[in-house]
Amino acid sequence: MVGQFERWLVAEGWQVHREVDYCDVVAHRGAERLFAEAKGRTASIGLDVDTLYGQLLRRVPTVAGAGVRLGVVVPTEGRTAALRVAGEVRRLLGITVYVVGESGGVTPLGPEDS
Repeated sequence: MVGQFERWLVAEGWQVHREVDYCDVVAHRGAERLFAEAKGRTASIGLDVDTLYGQLLRRVPTVAGAGVRLGVVVPTEGRTAALRVAGEVRRLLGITVYVVGESGGVTPLGPEDS
């Protein structure tokens, strides 16, 4: 699933690096930087997505500001769990949820999505 997300990012113009300082995906596009954590298909997707949020918040650099974005990458069945974090909280933290479908398509969901 991470490979599918990586290919999507490259198609969107990002330069992608995997496993940087324990962060699953770090990508750059111009002045933008994206730090993303991913969870694949698991038996306990809700618990695993909760863990993912904690990992993401611990692993991103303390450098915040314009152009820094955070990403939560989940399979389709993890969408509901990933959106349990309130949209306003995701907006304040700059988190986009990326849903990776079975066919490899990626759907970004912003804070207005629930």
